[in-house]
Amino acid sequence: MIQQYTHTIKKEDIATLPIEEFKGRIFIIDTEKDTDKAVEYLSKCPKVGFDTETRPSFKKGQHYKISLMQISTEDTCFLFRLNRIDIPKSLVDFIQNNNVMKIGLSLRDDFAALHKRTNAEPVNFLDLQKYVVKFGIEDASLQKIYAILFKKKISKGQRLTNWEADVLTESQKKYASLDAWACLQIYNLLNQA
Repeated sequence: MIQQYTHTIKKEDIATLPIEEFKGRIFIIDTEKDTDKAVEYLSKCPKVGFDTETRPSFKKGQHYKISLMQISTEDTCFLFRLNRIDIPKSLVDFIQNNNVMKIGLSLRDDFAALHKRTNAEPVNFLDLQKYVVKFGIEDASLQKIYAILFKKKISKGQRLTNWEADVLTESQKKYASLDAWACLQIYNLLNQA
């Protein structure tokens, strides 16, 4: 029988929880050579966490392409600076790699944004928003799902920062890594029952 969890959690309850932090290694990938090495490493993993970040727009009609793609293992997160390297062939191959499960949240938005950079069709992706429903979880945000399962808060303070900045701040790196890593942690917890 599938374990059932709390259906929902209030923002006020999340506010009282301790803040989660990504404590693993973070690698900034901004050359094709580094992309190839990172993809070689990631291709050996059975599953990874996945997320993207786009520079926010504060003007009507102004839109940006995906700035950052985050792919995380249990202890390492790679931050691919797509605004600098676009999507090199090895990264396209990884997106289409059927041997590695890529776990994310609200993937429809990520895929729509990805299609502005590549025609590649994503393969073997799992969307947690749909997946958590069978465990009785009705909340669809990463922050709420994570709080229900781990009793910890994911801070969203860096979400609207400039993801195309010359140098990403430590806070941006940790935020971006945490989102991808948290997706993997949620999947792992739900599948150990």
